[in-house]
Amino acid sequence: MSDQLPHIHSFSAIATKEIAPGYHSKLIHTAANTFNFIEVDAGSTVPMHSHPHEQCAFVLEGEFELTIDGTPHRLMPGLFAVIPPNVLHSGRALSNCHLLDIFSPVREDYKAL
Repeated sequence: MSDQLPHIHSFSAIATKEIAPGYHSKLIHTAANTFNFIEVDAGSTVPMHSHPHEQCAFVLEGEFELTIDGTPHRLMPGLFAVIPPNVLHSGRALSNCHLLDIFSPVREDYKAL
């Protein structure tokens, strides 16, 4: 019954999209944010990049190396990073990981996937 309510949705119904090699995402878009639930294969990397969105990066499981503005940080459950808009950053999965990235404003490029 809850799947029929307009405010309740099934996470399992969200299609998984590979946004980068080894990065398997389920994307949720609201009026103000994009939520990116990611399963990352160990050893997978995302190259140095920046975007105009503020990003909060959470490690739910595993270990992930996040380099922000040239400084590497080892993240694991219980730690998170806030990446300001337009700051260069990259990442590497040190193990299989489950991550949650929250972007503000909405990632229109991810909506188009």
